[in-house]
Amino acid sequence: MLSIPTTAGTSGRLGAGLLRLPVDDGAALATPLTATPTLSVALSVAGVLLMVFIAAAAPNNHTLDAAMPLLHLPALSGPASTYLILAAIAAQGAGLIGMLHAAGRGWQPAPRRLFGAGAVAAALLAAATPIGSADMASYAAYGRIASLGLDPYQFVPAQLGDRYAHLVSSSWTQTPSVYGPVATFVQRLAADIGGDRVMATIWVLMAANAAVYLVTGLILVRAAADRSRAAILWAANPLLLGLLVGGGHLDTYVAFFAVCATVLAARRQDWRGELLIGALLGLACGVKISAALLVVGLSWPLLSARRWDRLLPRALACLATLALLYVPVGVHALAPLSDASRLVSAPSMWQLVQLAGHTVIAPATATAVISLAWPLVMLLAARFFLRRDTDAPRGEPVRNANALAFGWNVAAPWCMPWYTAMTWPLMALLPRARTDYALVGLTLALTFAHNTGGHPWSW
Repeated sequence: MLSIPTTAGTSGRLGAGLLRLPVDDGAALATPLTATPTLSVALSVAGVLLMVFIAAAAPNNHTLDAAMPLLHLPALSGPASTYLILAAIAAQGAGLIGMLHAAGRGWQPAPRRLFGAGAVAAALLAAATPIGSADMASYAAYGRIASLGLDPYQFVPAQLGDRYAHLVSSSWTQTPSVYGPVATFVQRLAADIGGDRVMATIWVLMAANAAVYLVTGLILVRAAADRSRAAILWAANPLLLGLLVGGGHLDTYVAFFAVCATVLAARRQDWRGELLIGALLGLACGVKISAALLVVGLSWPLLSARRWDRLLPRALACLATLALLYVPVGVHALAPLSDASRLVSAPSMWQLVQLAGHTVIAPATATAVISLAWPLVMLLAARFFLRRDTDAPRGEPVRNANALAFGWNVAAPWCMPWYTAMTWPLMALLPRARTDYALVGLTLALTFAHNTGGHPWSW
């Protein structure tokens, strides 16, 4: 058993458990401590397989408007796909809750088996048509724009005028890229391979995303104190498999860099390690700027303890990485974010404020109120989650980052279910907490609301 040092000042149960790296599974982990929750496992498998079926039966109301040739079945009708997707999401949610409950009562499935099951599911979902969101078409379009030598932060998908633009959701055809340079690099690489074959570009993006998801799961399973819990919460999480792998979302890359930085922070506490941690956090921000919350959450304990010897190298490396990423593309790459920041999604508490802006107060006033209020609500929610029962001691960086990311998921005016990808891996590195079920509930609610493949709900 190889122990990974934790941050300065941590001790007790965290030092004995959090981020311990077993060399092998061992007989103790291979044998469940309690009976396998057969129904929960069956629901999880059924939910994922049902989603694979819907994705393969494209096009329908919950997939892109084109079929991936690798795994293709006759297309489903609109109402049929809707009822099936609701059944799939419900089965995934119920299965995950059941597995978490059993794990809390002592069930310890073999992590290798869970990871293997997740790998099979990821392979099937990556071979089928993207499901639940049309974002993959936008990724491909931005990649095509960059591949043609144009600027995806100024050029919009509608200007492509070809089959790439045809697949992009109408809501985003006139919107330049809101993703960072790292995301653009991945998208351009896929488009360079796919050329004018849009489905080939999308398949490259899907395959790369599935690979990153599995590598992230492998790191989590190897690094977490409770390897079975980590596998349930990420590698074999039926909800995330459908959202992140089935939808192919870039949030998977943010999770990957976050996990790498978090695990490295537990191993290396010298200035060289901090430089690498800062670079990883900079790369995460280079995918989506919302990853700045990870920088704050993971670094706040160092700031509180005035550990300038560690904080300064980390901050300098993060800023230098961001400069290297954004200088070549220009600061204007951040401009589309200002428009996106004014959006309000459903369901959201801010819809009431937005409604008041159309009936009682001016819309501009409502927008200003939302912009000022939601960060405060995020901090209050983070404080609430931080105070919930958990075995991780106060001041632990993972705990702080998890609470802040969760607070953002709750308070942000525009929040999609795949945005929780920044919270799930941090939760997997923590001991069991009451917030496990809250995160499942939030992700489920958002998934039911937004898993539509870019189409309106149709019955």
